Amino acid sequence: AKPYELPTAVSQAIRVVSSPRFFMRIAERADITEDDVEKEQLANLAENLVTTIEAVMSTTEEKMDDRAMLVEKVVKAAAEPDSGEFLVPLSVERVDAMRAIMKKMDPVDQDEGFLSTIDAWMNKSNLDGLDGMVGILQKVLQMYAGNAIVRARVELQANVGAAVAGENQSKADEVVAEQQEAGSQPAAELMDSLLLMDTDEWDVNMKQKFAENDTSQKALTREIQRTMEAVVLGLESGSMAQRVQAEYLKELLTRTEQQ
Repeated sequence: AKPYELPTAVSQAIRVVSSPRFFMRIAERADITEDDVEKEQLANLAENLVTTIEAVMSTTEEKMDDRAMLVEKVVKAAAEPDSGEFLVPLSVERVDAMRAIMKKMDPVDQDEGFLSTIDAWMNKSNLDGLDGMVGILQKVLQMYAGNAIVRARVELQANVGAAVAGENQSKADEVVAEQQEAGSQPAAELMDSLLLMDTDEWDVNMKQKFAENDTSQKALTREIQRTMEAVVLGLESGSMAQRVQAEYLKELLTRTEQQ
């Protein structure tokens, strides 16, 4: 990697490059080689790695602190305004307040650090027997997943539109906007609405739409499966984002099949 690429490379493989074994391998290679230039290069590499790892770890810690503040802000919205208590199950007003905070949050900030913080808080709450807090944090993950999948579906439409029309992305975005204004397919429209509502409301809304023949269970199932294939499989394998969004869509699929 070029020198300016080192921070990114280290960030992506921090567990490997920060291990003692990794530095031992550099030392072993330096001992084996008889080339003085290579020895110097390996020594410089080890020195640069130490400096870069320290910088990356410092930045990561700062980012985690920032993400913890964001999670705390969403969780606080779940508390009753007057008493500050968390009354579970949450009222519609409290869920809406949480959703409003999530909506204002920059999607860029809803990264692996954000999700890892929620996961860590959930594990701690579970160990402490705070079932109510586990449920609240679960709702934060659900809101994240719903919003992220909606954005991904819109981007997917734009990309497909660009490929089909042979136009640039800006033009494709205009096409998608026009399609949305004209009205999407019933199953896609229902799915988008489900993604943006509380999961507790899924069953009632699906039953109503199916009863009104707006769309069918089969059509919605196909739409969910299509989204799982197009969106979730496109995320980084093993990432928190992939895991959370996959679990969310699997739950939606299960609930759909039970109708």
